[in-house]
Amino acid sequence: MHMMLKFTIPVVKGNQAIKDGTMVKALDQMIDTLQPESVYFFVEDGKRAGIMIFETSDAGLFAKANEPLFAALDAAIDITPVVEREVLKKSLVSMAK
Repeated sequence: MHMMLKFTIPVVKGNQAIKDGTMVKALDQMIDTLQPESVYFFVEDGKRAGIMIFETSDAGLFAKANEPLFAALDAAIDITPVVEREVLKKSLVSMAK
């Protein structure tokens, strides 16, 4: 199943994490764990933020992936199942029958 992980990092903690190197380490650890197909970084509500799209069927992966951002960066994390356009279209067409 495709999942979208979205995170935001508080400004003060993010500034500190950049200076002491924990930002890069935490993000690298999460990316190594999830092996996302895409990763995007942006600013949301004045905070550093990012989205990772990845594939998994292992719910236990979430704790392993989340903890580096929780512990090192005080990040807020949301994980949501997502579908590609073609998968949604097939589902909608089959529901209409």
